[in-house]
Amino acid sequence: MAGVGKLLKQAQKMQRQVEATQAALEAKELDITSGGGAVKIKINGMGKFLALEIDAELLKEEPSLVNETVLAAVQDAAEQAKTYNDEQMKAVTSGFQMPGFM
Repeated sequence: MAGVGKLLKQAQKMQRQVEATQAALEAKELDITSGGGAVKIKINGMGKFLALEIDAELLKEEPSLVNETVLAAVQDAAEQAKTYNDEQMKAVTSGFQMPGFM
């Protein structure tokens, strides 16, 4: 049963690391620009949108172009936040190995 105790300690350590990483992701702000800087989005590492700024010149364009540019910016921001989150969480959880699950 000594292996179970070691496994439990390892799991508790990983849980603390995951919690610390989640707090860091919550605080991390990513600045994403799209449309040549016409759309600026601030999103945190957990994928929460914090700010959206649209250049006044873009708003003078056709509505369909504005919609496409903003949508592309939102999709890009969401993807970058997910990628960043995945990389940070993988760094924390990659060392945890459950016996018999590899």
